[in-house]
Amino acid sequence: MSESNTNPLHQALFRILRPLARLLLRNGIPFGEFAELVKRAYVEAALEDFPGDRRKPTDSGAAVMTGLTRKEVKRQREVLAGQHIGKSDVLHANRASRVVSGWVHDALFQSPSGEPAILTFDGALSFSELAKKYSGDMPPRSVLDELLRVGVVSVDSDTGKLALMKRAYVPAGDSQEMLQIFGEDVSDLIATIDHNLVCDAGRQRPLFQRTLTYNNIPPEVMEAWRSHAAEQSQKLLEQLDSWLGPKDRDVTGSQTAASPQDSYRTGISIFYFEEATAAETSPLGSKREKVL
Repeated sequence: MSESNTNPLHQALFRILRPLARLLLRNGIPFGEFAELVKRAYVEAALEDFPGDRRKPTDSGAAVMTGLTRKEVKRQREVLAGQHIGKSDVLHANRASRVVSGWVHDALFQSPSGEPAILTFDGALSFSELAKKYSGDMPPRSVLDELLRVGVVSVDSDTGKLALMKRAYVPAGDSQEMLQIFGEDVSDLIATIDHNLVCDAGRQRPLFQRTLTYNNIPPEVMEAWRSHAAEQSQKLLEQLDSWLGPKDRDVTGSQTAASPQDSYRTGISIFYFEEATAAETSPLGSKREKVL
């Protein structure tokens, strides 16, 4: 039996890469392009996450750690330097989502009862003001069109006033926004698992990570379970959002350009999964389950 069949990390990686490969193929990303991104990720991790005692990681050290040549490390490092991908891009990634959050939590755009107010498109305390406050330089009409497209906002056909129908923005399909969420969610999950794998050695507290799984559920239960799981998960997220959202500095306005402060990106992710348990033989020689 090969090492790939017995190494637990290899088995875990294959489970991760299998659905990832399906997504990449659907979006026309060939293996060579994916391999280039993997090299870049290896170099960035070696240079930023494993500096050792050196003040400045060297290309030679990164080459030894990654197995790439020094020339390749230097090339990937230069590409990374030109991309300027950092935490600020993640913090302000999804502007439509920020508009929805502002509508929910900003008292200026709430009704007297504390609920998201019915807004006009233009004028004082309108949707346009909301969008300008929370989406940066995105045109308010573009933000509204996107929120209407995914059913987060509805427009009254008689008055033209806008109502918030859902407290979360979830784009559909393989859109740019959905792919961005995919990258953030998977990255966050893997980072949490990685932290929990090593936190004992660093005497750090583990991060919350739980999964509810059963593998012998009859088909006639599934429709009711999907609805129940979605309803309860949404309620939990809204409860957590009502606690954390009002403390965000974008909502409170407590942080200004003149007085920068440290901040954290934090949250809770909930995702639903299901798969039929009919087994097939995978390339690794173990059971593979069909994903619905």
